[in-house]
Amino acid sequence: MADTTHHRWQFFQAGGLTQVRLDSTEDLRHLPELDQKLWVALSCPVKGLELDERTLALIDVDKDGRVRAPEIIAALKFCDAHLRNLADLKNEAEALPLAAISDTPGGQAVLKSAREILKNLGRGDATAIGIADVADLTKVFLNSRFNGDGVITPESAADDATRAVVVDILACGGSDPDRSGKPGLNRARLDAFAADARAFSDWIAKSEADAAGILPLGDATGAAVAALKAVRGKIDDFFGRCRLAAFDPRSLALLNRKEEEYLAVAAKDMSISAAEVAGFPLAQVGPGRSLPLKAGVNPAHADAVAALTGAVIKPLLGDRTELSEADWAAVKAKLAGHEAWLAAKAGAAVEKLGIKRVREILGGKALTAIGGLLEQDLALATEANAIHDVEKLVRFHAHLFKLLNNFVNFSRFYAKADLAIFQAGRLYLDARACDLVVRVDDAGKHAALGGLAKTYLAYCDCTRPTGEKMTVAAAFTDGDSDNLMVGRNGLFYDRQGRDWDATITKIVENPISVREAFWSPYKKLVRLIEEQVAKRAAAADAEANAAVASSATAAANVDKAKPAEPKKIDVGTVAALGVAFGAIGGAIAAIAGYLSGVLKLPFWQVCLAFAGLILLISGPAMLIAWLKLRQRNLAPILDANGWAVNGRVKLNVPFGRSLTSLAKLPPGAQAGVDPYAQAPAFWPKLVMFGIVVAFVYSLLNSHGLIHRWTEGKWGDEKPKVSELEKLTKSLTDPGTNAAPAAK
Repeated sequence: MADTTHHRWQFFQAGGLTQVRLDSTEDLRHLPELDQKLWVALSCPVKGLELDERTLALIDVDKDGRVRAPEIIAALKFCDAHLRNLADLKNEAEALPLAAISDTPGGQAVLKSAREILKNLGRGDATAIGIADVADLTKVFLNSRFNGDGVITPESAADDATRAVVVDILACGGSDPDRSGKPGLNRARLDAFAADARAFSDWIAKSEADAAGILPLGDATGAAVAALKAVRGKIDDFFGRCRLAAFDPRSLALLNRKEEEYLAVAAKDMSISAAEVAGFPLAQVGPGRSLPLKAGVNPAHADAVAALTGAVIKPLLGDRTELSEADWAAVKAKLAGHEAWLAAKAGAAVEKLGIKRVREILGGKALTAIGGLLEQDLALATEANAIHDVEKLVRFHAHLFKLLNNFVNFSRFYAKADLAIFQAGRLYLDARACDLVVRVDDAGKHAALGGLAKTYLAYCDCTRPTGEKMTVAAAFTDGDSDNLMVGRNGLFYDRQGRDWDATITKIVENPISVREAFWSPYKKLVRLIEEQVAKRAAAADAEANAAVASSATAAANVDKAKPAEPKKIDVGTVAALGVAFGAIGGAIAAIAGYLSGVLKLPFWQVCLAFAGLILLISGPAMLIAWLKLRQRNLAPILDANGWAVNGRVKLNVPFGRSLTSLAKLPPGAQAGVDPYAQAPAFWPKLVMFGIVVAFVYSLLNSHGLIHRWTEGKWGDEKPKVSELEKLTKSLTDPGTNAAPAAK
């Protein structure tokens, strides 16, 4: 980096926020020195943005899924150390010219790796390397024996013997993918295999040294021990029951199971293996009895006893038809050494190779050769890592400057020349196109913070025929909200130009314009009247239906009905009605008195009075809307998506209008004539024209101008005290004669 000297920064105003300009090489080089309080954003998510996700992942050094300001600075320093001119970032070119790489040691290492990549791709004479060339680095290492990752594959071996050992090691201990994507082994797996091989060889050597104690039946000892283990528990159980029967003959019936248990088994269809009696004794129990080896064995275990007889009893004791408890103890004692040896087995991972192959590997030079291959591979680590630096440099060269102008400042957003990286696309709905559309994962969670933006937001579920789904939040910043409601459908185009069906699922209401706020009180009044009329109509309909039903019931039971008692007049009700009518009459009288006073004014003053009344009604709504429109802020919308926006990024009224475009006919287009259009009424225009003429005449007449201009033929002389002053005095001074007229 260059010396940290004083740098003269240039700023611009947009969205009510002062933002730094990044125009020159020095602006980029000195960016780490700029106070981060002047950055528009301090962090952003890696996913969900309209920027190459791999580039963001490379910038995200700690791999936490977020890009922060220090990581942006580190990426910029990396580019400054490897590019001849940092201003090349402004080109945002997909291809990096090899001549643009600096001649520093780090730059030359990257240049060498870039040429190696192009050579492996069959483009050794290329003068530039692009994103497509580094998109899949596994192709770069596909035909390389060594790639510096500390993992070798069978192809790394120079001879067949070593290659075969590598294959054996992978078969026993598993594999790790190397940079080419092929399975390979690292130093840890090699050392583990060597240790297992030596342990397995030593374990076998113990059996060879004590063959009589460990292998009494030679190679068949293992099968004999397996046959022994299969029925050991049942035979021990049998002799235990026989000892208990000898101790107390009364237990014999219980030891052989009750008759009822056999009845339960006999009642079912028994399988060939007689699994239903597997829990029964191995044979009939009796005091001091031997175990029969052929007839009289529990059918569930007959095969296991036969295997024991062939593999153990006959080789050790000779032909037998039964086995005494003493013989059983002798058999177990002869095989106990092998069982203890099995329990101490070591190096089981290499057992599948067999002791001969294991000792062949241990006695050969393959393990040493493989260790040398690993050292050769690691010796290229610097060059191989430089290949990854090539990918970083190529992607940063193409996308870093765009990120800076969507992170350090929001110039891309306010310039409108291109959509910002957080803008997901364009939503067409209700004869409008919304450009401020962001992806959201959870509409409810996003709305909790996004609602603080003081912006009208519509959350839409978007789907495609392929089954893809996503949710977006669209800001409506022009027009009105009359026809925006949950359930309305539109069409969303993402940044790739794909179309999605969009349906509004949630709305965060805020003012869209002051014009809309002017009419909002009257629209609410109309809606209220419509609702009340609908309720009254429904109530009247229900009452009419009830009356018809009551009349029908009364007619059907006319002979049973009792004479209705005359209703008594409730004095309290009469009094309440009187008070209510009195209050209503007083209010009407007051309004009529005020109107009569207003109507005494000149016509132009009456017009101003009604205009003031309209302003009094619409003024508060317009004031609130004006205040909220001044507070519209992009920051909460982005913060709800994981950004850390560093200030108030305002969406003022002029800029807001540019984010939502209304439907307009193209220049020179002709709309034609609507054959079903209602004939325009002329009288509203005539009335409005008459009001304007009367207003002007009244205004001029009240000042005596018409009387003066016509030399007394028309109009009135200018009064010394105007009617408005009289009315004002009558309303403020109850003692005047005009006071009764205003009551």
